Amino acid sequence: MRWRPILAVTLLAPLMISLHSTFAVQSDTQEEPEPDAIESIMDDMTLEEKVGQLFIVHVYGETPTDPNYEEENLENDRGGENFKEVIENYHPGGVIYFNWADNIGMPVDTSQVNALSNGIQDIAMDEGSSIPMLVSADQEGGIVARVTEPATTFPGNMAIGATGSSAYAEQSAEILGEEMKKLGINMNFAPTLDVNVNPDNPVIGVRSYSEDPGLVSDLGISQIQGFQSEDVISTAKHFPGHGDTDVDSHYGLPIIEKDLEMLLEEDLPPFKDAIDHEVDAIMPAHIVVPALDDSELPATFSEPILTDYLRGELGYDGLIVTDGLDMDGVDVIPEEEVPVEAFKAGVDMLLDPPDVDLAYNAMLDAVADGEISEDRLNESVYRILEQKMEKGLFDDPYEDPEAVDQIGSDENLQLAEDMTDDSITLIKNDDGVLPLDYDTELLVTGPESGKPELLSDLLPEAESYETSDSPTDAEIDESVSLAENKDMVVVPTSSAHLDEQQQNLVTALQDTGTPIVVTGVGNPYDIADFPDVDAYLTTYGDQDISIHSLASALIGEVNPKGELPVTIPEHYDFGHGLNYEIDTATIEQLIDRFEDTGDLENDEAIHTLQRHLTAIGHYENQGEAEKVIDHMEGFTHLLDQQLENEWISEEAYDTLMDRTDDVIAWWQ
Repeated sequence: MRWRPILAVTLLAPLMISLHSTFAVQSDTQEEPEPDAIESIMDDMTLEEKVGQLFIVHVYGETPTDPNYEEENLENDRGGENFKEVIENYHPGGVIYFNWADNIGMPVDTSQVNALSNGIQDIAMDEGSSIPMLVSADQEGGIVARVTEPATTFPGNMAIGATGSSAYAEQSAEILGEEMKKLGINMNFAPTLDVNVNPDNPVIGVRSYSEDPGLVSDLGISQIQGFQSEDVISTAKHFPGHGDTDVDSHYGLPIIEKDLEMLLEEDLPPFKDAIDHEVDAIMPAHIVVPALDDSELPATFSEPILTDYLRGELGYDGLIVTDGLDMDGVDVIPEEEVPVEAFKAGVDMLLDPPDVDLAYNAMLDAVADGEISEDRLNESVYRILEQKMEKGLFDDPYEDPEAVDQIGSDENLQLAEDMTDDSITLIKNDDGVLPLDYDTELLVTGPESGKPELLSDLLPEAESYETSDSPTDAEIDESVSLAENKDMVVVPTSSAHLDEQQQNLVTALQDTGTPIVVTGVGNPYDIADFPDVDAYLTTYGDQDISIHSLASALIGEVNPKGELPVTIPEHYDFGHGLNYEIDTATIEQLIDRFEDTGDLENDEAIHTLQRHLTAIGHYENQGEAEKVIDHMEGFTHLLDQQLENEWISEEAYDTLMDRTDDVIAWWQ
């Protein structure tokens, strides 16, 4: 059964724009729109519609006319009771989805989001000029992701940076873009091209790929290409660079105290490269950059930064979209002046104003009064329509409801797992305390945001005690009491370098004399505050997928491969990363574990594997490399036979084969 047919036939047919049937498959590369086609659309637009196109707004609700959020939308100055009223009243160019606005649930109901997107497009196409909507979200991957399970989740940018893989970067963006598109989300505020050179950065951190501009460029461009290959608008942010600040622009106004030479060396190269690779959109930051503009205004309001430098010096002609206008970083001028001053500075689209009616009418008045010329208005409207046309939205703005069944496919989930495994970084491992012995009695304790309960559930012989995110003294005392009777303590910290109480927790646990393994599941810098712990790994994120890979690394199912994409000042250099020296004893531990979990089922087969490893262990002790290698290759044949006989799970088989390869590589 067909979905609603496209409504703009009368408008578009004379413009020689072919209309596909609904849910037509879009080509990978959209043709450049004819200028006359866009100008013809604009000729039929009212002034009110043109001003509306400049805005991307959020609205509460799960459906376009959700009756459960009418009061909330009105109380929060959304401009109407629901999406339908807001679109009819203000003709916005786009909407932005948030989890807290209940547009997207956690876990995501894929059919609901698809229906919401299609319903929004339906309303827009019913409007006077039948202009499709930009439906946007912050889907960076990692700690900033609006679409989560059962969709494919990824460990985030700094984790990709730890793999150093541009292939992973592009593949992850392709998958994120593909799954967003199936939900009807056609614009992504990603990737983050900020170069995180400041360990105390409270807002970027692991959202950055690295402190190295070259690595940020390589991985960022790969993700831009991945998103855009799926006809999802990609937005490079936060120009000219939010990586060297200790202030969060959501709650204050950062000042970047760098000279132009340092900006050109550290912050600007990824944006220059993104422009060279024709990124669709750029988002300026709410930051003051005196080297580019000494007015003390944030880049959002800076004509020297946006028009003179970004447009003029760098030659950028794509969309410029503000960061959220509800952030404290723009509170340097009255609210009604915010959209007007940002637009005058050079932006095209105004993201998420706190009061839709106030912002819209401020812009309408500025055009009517001549403060903003119609030529300047038309310039931005043209860019907006051009992007919509290039992405095929005028051709078909709807997405097939049945396509959501393909979201979170086994293939996509496996790639995400492989990438996450490869990102885990082992920073320190004194006396080879890792991987854990199978029978080690563990306490897993730490802040709730570090997910100690989940980590404990994934480890053998483990008990958990969860503290608040900034542990109280009483919680620290309880952790210490529990630790005194354990063989080892694992502490998943969450950016402890920014939280003194987390640091106190680790220090108190060290005083017990019990070996301490810290696993940094936020920023990787935590070990600088407790450098004497026995071992330290970092995941660069606290998503469930990262915790699963962390658990696998702790017990040796995963051999850490990640390398630090940042420096830990005075402790560890960029590129540092350790691996386990895997031996037959490690593999025997894994066999014991897989026997307990049911991944190895045949007793005779298990004994055969163990006897073979015992023999190889003898050759290891004698240092007979050739015999170790020959017999380990024989061990792989045993695993092949067990898989063929269905005596071993595919997961256990893959893990044991990987660790066998580690042993062979070591002795070679």
